[in-house]
Amino acid sequence: MLFLLSCLLQNYYQNKLRLALIGQSLFGQEVYTNLRKQGHRVVGVFTVPDRDGKADPLAVVAEKDGTPVFKFPRWRVKGEPIPEVVEAYKAVGAELNVMPFCSQFIPMNVIDHPAHGSIIYHPSILPLHRGASAINWTLIQGDKKAGFSIFWADDGLDTGPILLQRECPVEPNDTVDSLYNRFLFPEGIKAMVESVQLIADGKAPRVPQTEEGASYEGIQKKSNSKVNLAQPAEAIHNWIRGHDKVPGAWAVIDGQTVTLYGSSMLGESVPAGQPLEIEGASQPGVVTKNGLVLYGSDSKALMVKNLQFEDGKMISAAKYFSSGDTARVELTDDEKKIAEEIRDIWKGILSNVAAIEETTDFFKSGAASMDVVRLVEEIKQRCVGLQLQNEDVYMATTFQDFIQMFVRRLRGEDQEEEMVIDYATKDVNNMTVKMPWQCFINGKFEDAENGKTANTINPADGSVICKVAYASVGDVDRAVAAAKEAFEVGPWGRMNPRDRGTLLYKLADLMEEHQEELATIESIDSGAVYTLALKTHVGMSIQTFRYFAGWCDKIQGKTIPINQARPNRNLTFTKKEPLGVCAIVIPWNYPLMMLAWKSAACLAAGNTLVLKPAQVTPLSALKFAELTVKAGIPKGVINIVPGSGGMVGQRLSDHPDIRKLGFTGSTPIGKQIMKSCALSNLKKVSLELGGKSPLIIFSDCDMDKAVRMGMSSVFFNKGENCIAAGRLFVEESIHDEYIKRVLEEIKKMKVGDPLDRSTEHGPQNHKAHMDKLVEYCEVGVKEGATLVYGGKQVDRPGFFMEPTLFTDVEDHMFIAKEESFGPIMVVSKFKDGDIDGVLNRANDTEFGLASGVFTRDINKAMYVSERLDAGTVFVNTYNKTDVASPFGGFKQSGFGKDLGEDALNEYLRTKAVTVEY
Repeated sequence: MLFLLSCLLQNYYQNKLRLALIGQSLFGQEVYTNLRKQGHRVVGVFTVPDRDGKADPLAVVAEKDGTPVFKFPRWRVKGEPIPEVVEAYKAVGAELNVMPFCSQFIPMNVIDHPAHGSIIYHPSILPLHRGASAINWTLIQGDKKAGFSIFWADDGLDTGPILLQRECPVEPNDTVDSLYNRFLFPEGIKAMVESVQLIADGKAPRVPQTEEGASYEGIQKKSNSKVNLAQPAEAIHNWIRGHDKVPGAWAVIDGQTVTLYGSSMLGESVPAGQPLEIEGASQPGVVTKNGLVLYGSDSKALMVKNLQFEDGKMISAAKYFSSGDTARVELTDDEKKIAEEIRDIWKGILSNVAAIEETTDFFKSGAASMDVVRLVEEIKQRCVGLQLQNEDVYMATTFQDFIQMFVRRLRGEDQEEEMVIDYATKDVNNMTVKMPWQCFINGKFEDAENGKTANTINPADGSVICKVAYASVGDVDRAVAAAKEAFEVGPWGRMNPRDRGTLLYKLADLMEEHQEELATIESIDSGAVYTLALKTHVGMSIQTFRYFAGWCDKIQGKTIPINQARPNRNLTFTKKEPLGVCAIVIPWNYPLMMLAWKSAACLAAGNTLVLKPAQVTPLSALKFAELTVKAGIPKGVINIVPGSGGMVGQRLSDHPDIRKLGFTGSTPIGKQIMKSCALSNLKKVSLELGGKSPLIIFSDCDMDKAVRMGMSSVFFNKGENCIAAGRLFVEESIHDEYIKRVLEEIKKMKVGDPLDRSTEHGPQNHKAHMDKLVEYCEVGVKEGATLVYGGKQVDRPGFFMEPTLFTDVEDHMFIAKEESFGPIMVVSKFKDGDIDGVLNRANDTEFGLASGVFTRDINKAMYVSERLDAGTVFVNTYNKTDVASPFGGFKQSGFGKDLGEDALNEYLRTKAVTVEY
């Protein structure tokens, strides 16, 4: 054992270097810490002197470790190295200089001194954007890619050979901070450590930089950062975000310099507001409830969130025309105690200030952006659950203003204004339907960050209902971050389970109050017949939320007797805990009901969620989001991101902060999701996938019921039903009679407008699916099945498919094996009395979602139900699902359950606790 440990230690410390770290900042601190974790020895840290009595973060951690720390104000005087500084450096005996972030000029006799030379981190894809403001210029120039380079230092300015480079896409509304925090900071730290190990192993490349495409831009100053408003909106947006927060892009408004912060591109819709003249603009800006809208020379628009005036005061741009200050609040004794604790936090950060007075200004006292982060995080740690953002510090810079803002926030008086929704409206079904169409993230409806939208189509006539936000990867990341914060520090995670149930009951009540509007949205967006949408799509959704609301305070662990180690005694018990952030991806056949089946259990268990509705049916999910706010569900608990499966769905599968993904859809997509979930962070998965459900009809059945239920098993919801009977097996002696009676019923079915109360069969969900069904029927005919009825698209506007009946279907045929997901009845006969034979045929499929049997013989029914290989077996009925009964498949129809108590376990984890006493 000792020999093995010795070998492991030798392996850990082999090819490790003696390093000098030259630089500063939190980035430098993290590089230092991670290099030491990897076994490298840092023999000296060379950083900047203390500023206003505060040491640099790199110096702080190195001094704690006992690493020699040198704080030289400069390395050169009049271009010449300072001999004593150079000698102090050489004395540490470094083999490699690591320069993660360095603002000082380092002499070449220091750069070249170590055996391995020096490596430097630079936040651009060299040779692009050489110089000190690389991240800013990446955004200002509108680059589509950002990244960093680690290169070998030489005597040029960022011109040395490349050792390693990494890149990432630039999202449309990225800022310097978001790029840095999302990619350049975390990935840069990893890459610095990787580079050092490559050098230690003798594998580090030296790739000469090309001068082709090289650029150098200087440091931007306030004097030259004025916005040129006579250019396209995207260029204005890039200029503002490239200067946010330092030095700040500015414009002249009402004769004074105003700095603009928080720019984002707008989509096609611009909220109404009050016009504002801005010097040099092609047209007036507009002050809206969301911020200041600016127009480019191309008439496209962008939104600015915050404004800062010449006296340093920052306000929300939406409040530009607001007059007067908010009345000051009187603090209670308890609030005064908390205020003094916050004063101590300020004092700890502003250590150079003798005393924190009411008028002490955080930034004028020397605070920087990292101090803002520290202040916010320390206060959040003191007041768990308080929603405080970095922006709040910039908006209340003096101590007295900060305390006023803090107390209002603590009391809940400083809540955001009433939710703003830019509805799409439609007069339909004798009502005006109001439909949100934007992403729903952190309690707000907002455009996709790239401004993209996609049309959602009414399948009854092919017309556009409205445009809907088309979310990007950045939108998903923001939604997940909101859900994570809501779970970890928001009120949802600390809420009494019974109170959580009360909110879900209230949500169900609101859904019931809006059931006609929800059913109308389901009908025009998915093609569901209105009466069915009202009863099933919406009705069962309401029942589902009420059912799981009742479970909230009944989730329990158990005590477990274990062997006692005398004389001690032990108590072992289990706890059921929520998983955290869950992703839910739902299909287009039952948009609201599938949302309810998964999200109700997820929320009852105490999780937060990010949900992606189907790209073609997003509207009822977004209306649901509106109702969650009215119900009082805390912000961030529920987030809805409409968009494509390839982008939004894939990012949810890959995201490292998501702990569970629930999916309903096709088997091939389910397999891809499962793979992505495994490769990312091994997140828990439940999958409800494709089916080819067999329905066996014996000759001793109740014929009337078998015909009626057989019709329903196929044509319910125009065949767009995951448990639809994909294949009927009818006993030979009754086959012809059964087909005759089914045909009579099919001919009676009214196909038409789904809002017409007498319609039985509405349009298929979308054109691509309609076309697939026609092709499915053509294959069936080509293979020799008998097309008794239908098989074609109905000759009318919209995506209507004739109810279709095939007979003489043999086991090898395509339509016998593959799911149609449409109104197509596929019938095969089986020999009288051949129970085991028909069971073998019914089970000869890779799917196992549902199944059914019709017979008056209870023994036969039980025998068949035991042997059918499916997650649900219906006996003398079909489509009989209930919120209390678990639902899910076997084999390639997936795993995991929706509905019933079983569904809760999909969103819980079990923790075992053993106590000795």
